[in-house]
Amino acid sequence: MMTIMGNNISKPKSASRKEITHERIVEVAARAIRRSGYDGTGVADLMKEAGLTHGGFYSHFASREALLAEAADRAGAEAVAASTRIAAAVPPEQALQALIQAYLSKEHFASIETGCPVTALGSEMPRQAPEVRRAATRRIKEMIDVVARQLPDWGQPEAHEQALIMVSTMVGALLMARAVDDPKLSESFLEAARKKLAPSDK
Repeated sequence: MMTIMGNNISKPKSASRKEITHERIVEVAARAIRRSGYDGTGVADLMKEAGLTHGGFYSHFASREALLAEAADRAGAEAVAASTRIAAAVPPEQALQALIQAYLSKEHFASIETGCPVTALGSEMPRQAPEVRRAATRRIKEMIDVVARQLPDWGQPEAHEQALIMVSTMVGALLMARAVDDPKLSESFLEAARKKLAPSDK
């Protein structure tokens, strides 16, 4: 859901030079799509940001869509990993509130490039290639599952439904907070969602 705590997705210990380069491109692309959107992310700029020449792109990816799919998958994996770390860092009864507070925090609000890819890219998803949507959908399902696992009735249909509502509310609140140019209104969106989903008296 968010990557406030860093993006240390583990890499193979004995990776080849080509694999390391491939990983670097995907890592750069995962940040770029959240920063600039899918349509605003060009191959030439990505390769330059990764410290590589444009000509080497097709030795790593069959198409721009293939790269975007890997970038969407990486961005989603980073978000799920961060959410899992946040939940694991507190006692189980505090995990859900910790997740909600972190997602709806000022830090996450300001971290577009490394934050939740759903809030950064959700409105663009219907127009993306099937492989891009498939990768993003898989990670969204994982994100919902992370939230559901923190609910008292996890494993029951009601928990999954509640997780759907909570994730939708968090994503919507953060998206709206980022959309407006009024700082007070932005904070109001986040605060209202925090109060609704994680009241301090819980």
